Amino acid sequence: MTIQEILKTYWNHDVFRLMQEDIIQSVLLGHDTLALLPTGGGKSVCFQVPAMAKEGLCIVVSPLIALMKDQVETLKEKGIEAVAITAGMGKREIDLALDNCIYGQVKFLYLSPERLLSELVQERIKYMKVNLFAIDEAHCISQWGYDFRPAYLHIADLRNLHPDVPVMALTATATAEVREDIQDKLQFKNGIVFQKSFERKNISYVVQHEENKFRKMLDIAKGVKGSGIVYVRSRRECAEIAKFYNDNGIKADYYHAGLTPDERSKKQESWKTNKTRIIVATNAFGMGIDKPDVRFVIHKDMPESLEAYYQEAGRAGRDEKKAYAVLLHNNADKARQQKIFELSFPAIDEIKLVYHYLSNFYSVAYGAGAGISFDLDLGAFCAKYKLDVIKTLSALKFLEQAEYLSFNESVFLPSRFRFEVFNEQLYNFQIQNVGWDGFIKTLLRSYGGAFENYVNLKEFDVARRGNLSVQQVIEGLKQLQEYNILSYLPQNDQPQVTYLKSRQHPNNVYINKQYLEQRKATYLNKMRAVFAYCSHSQCRSQLLLAYFDEPNSDKCGLCDVCLEEKRKQNATDVFDDITTEIAQLLAAAPLELDALITSIKSGIEKERLDTIRLLLDAGKIKFNGEKYYL
Repeated sequence: MTIQEILKTYWNHDVFRLMQEDIIQSVLLGHDTLALLPTGGGKSVCFQVPAMAKEGLCIVVSPLIALMKDQVETLKEKGIEAVAITAGMGKREIDLALDNCIYGQVKFLYLSPERLLSELVQERIKYMKVNLFAIDEAHCISQWGYDFRPAYLHIADLRNLHPDVPVMALTATATAEVREDIQDKLQFKNGIVFQKSFERKNISYVVQHEENKFRKMLDIAKGVKGSGIVYVRSRRECAEIAKFYNDNGIKADYYHAGLTPDERSKKQESWKTNKTRIIVATNAFGMGIDKPDVRFVIHKDMPESLEAYYQEAGRAGRDEKKAYAVLLHNNADKARQQKIFELSFPAIDEIKLVYHYLSNFYSVAYGAGAGISFDLDLGAFCAKYKLDVIKTLSALKFLEQAEYLSFNESVFLPSRFRFEVFNEQLYNFQIQNVGWDGFIKTLLRSYGGAFENYVNLKEFDVARRGNLSVQQVIEGLKQLQEYNILSYLPQNDQPQVTYLKSRQHPNNVYINKQYLEQRKATYLNKMRAVFAYCSHSQCRSQLLLAYFDEPNSDKCGLCDVCLEEKRKQNATDVFDDITTEIAQLLAAAPLELDALITSIKSGIEKERLDTIRLLLDAGKIKFNGEKYYL
């Protein structure tokens, strides 16, 4: 099929969006390609279509587990085989997924960058027929980027496994410095860069200093028709603000990474079909969700960077119709950001102490633990050792950069199971163990494909069909696992820590001080850029575009700053017109106030009165107690 036929068959679109076809052709010609497309610009199509046009599979590297899972499900719904290998999966489960990529019909393998560190994964990739490497959120590879992930630096290792396979890097936000760094770190050979302007001509950017943010959020929802997104910092705020909207008669719901896939799917669908008007969410929401008619995006608090803000605000107005991106802030926000900044860069001794406590928490002996994963109850860990949560999270990320461990924040993984015996062996087990027959039949009737692969399982559904309690189902699955009949992986939404090396003595833990100081400087610059965006009285669009190295853009005419300039200009024009008329009228004859007011044609009555007072105070006109005169 041609790329146009692929687009029509699987995506039901007749034509490509701006630049998509050029990007696809570049990859098909074997060029390393960097594509910078704004949020909603259709980045995924740029690597999915060329991968479908060529024999073999595409390996997609993404840092966002929730997005990987969503894209895999979307591809499967289109009849395209895709798998994702993420943290939290069992060794046997990963093994099967990799086998399917080598011997099966899989077209897309999604990997977190941390998984690329695994020798098992790298060894198996050698035997795959790879047609493209796609690096999503490619700004994460740059130490100058706002969301640098150390594991991204290992992506270039893929080039050694398949030297002739082209690499496509995709991102929505990157400064010139970051663009150069992406190409350097991915070892681009004669690379081609496609960049669309970051300008969004239909979005009105608004920044407001606001003490009562709840009232303002309600005013915006009442004043702007259509659907919206409200971004907040915490899961608790998601539910709290959604309830506030509902209590005020506006249909709202909340979304965060801790929800189950079913919950996320239902909430997304309700919002996408406009049954829910407003979704209140953490930044986990919006990636890969294509809803063109979002009329407003509100940020309740200052964002961490202008890159993050631009991406999230850019989810408004994808249909090119008028939309609003509103950022609310106050003095407390600035103080909070500065406090977070301080906590985000613990001292090297503090980082080593977290590593020591963590190993004690899991009872990992010196010289042991390599390759082992542990669920992390961050609250319990910090409470036990009296640690600050933000500082601890930062310490874990620096330990990850130093490659002592990998850490992924919580993403819900559903329960999965797979039969470990052949069909005939299972049948014999059922005959010999009649008590298990009904339970196993319920599993067989409910879930197909469990002899070949791990399949998602809902304990509640099995309980309902088998007339059992959920606890009985869980115990039954664990018992069958002990009999080696099946493998059962219970659902999990805890963050996970994986030891990449055996536990080291604190004296042998090396944290790069220069790197830590470099990250600190980058963070500080990005925080100051956000403060400047909130405080400067310059066109908001110009400020954003200048940040992304488009310095000579025109004023947008839509943002709060531009509209205030227009209002002031209009007021000046009206004052000048009224002043001219007053001079002409009083030159002809003195007039009483009522006669003067009614004779003026420009402005409204209040503007006429204000102008008369100003001219009187300035001595330009006089009043004798009865009439006005020159």
